[in-house]
Amino acid sequence: MNTQTIADCMALSFANTPFPAVVHKLVGAGVQAYAADLIALRNTYYNAGEESVDEAIPLADAPSIAESFDKDRVAATVTAIQRGEIGYAEFLRRIMQAGCARYGVFIVGRKVMYFGRQGDFHAEPFPAANRA
Repeated sequence: MNTQTIADCMALSFANTPFPAVVHKLVGAGVQAYAADLIALRNTYYNAGEESVDEAIPLADAPSIAESFDKDRVAATVTAIQRGEIGYAEFLRRIMQAGCARYGVFIVGRKVMYFGRQGDFHAEPFPAANRA
């Protein structure tokens, strides 16, 4: 995997680059999936084999993660970032406040799964590609 591209993608995310563009770059770096640990503020990226790369999530003023998982608030936050109403840092803060402790992005499976501390979860398919 190309670790420089992975690091660049973290910076692009915090510069509010749309998720599909970041995923496209990650695929080019050999990434097939990644897991975000919002407790430790770390992402782990995985290729098709046994290689993984860890990257810190540079979230300033990270809130505490709520004990209970609010699936509806997580889904509303996903909708807000997809519509461009909030940026990535605010997205992370809101899902943490909604009780999201981890999320997994499954690029090949085209979905993101959000997990609470007690195993509650919410699955979101990738948005449909824009066809102009």
